[in-house]
Amino acid sequence: MARFANDYVLDGTLDRAAEATQLLVCVGQPIDRAAALASALASESLTGADFTKATGDVSGRKVTVAQQADLSITDSGEADHVVLIDATRLLYATVCTPQVLTEGGTVTVPAWAIEVADPVAPA
Repeated sequence: MARFANDYVLDGTLDRAAEATQLLVCVGQPIDRAAALASALASESLTGADFTKATGDVSGRKVTVAQQADLSITDSGEADHVVLIDATRLLYATVCTPQVLTEGGTVTVPAWAIEVADPVAPA
């Protein structure tokens, strides 16, 4: 028997991620918003214009987070996570290529996507 999820259902998850108001470049994977802010080496405010929903690359749907260029580095360390937060929650965390950042410099976070696959039938 086939499985199906309407794009509206898949988009619900992506819509929550697209409510993020700030992107953080962090040391380690934070467990909550406070930890994300404490481990941030750079940050940028986001708006709805920074998110674009589309058909997924493999299946389902995706939301692409726009490139954030020349973010001011506010602390030194080895960044290995990019995090999305809103006013009260840690919404999403993903790994990035580890990179040593130096306070006073800048860093660019290229565009990246969160993808939700279509449901599949068990084998």
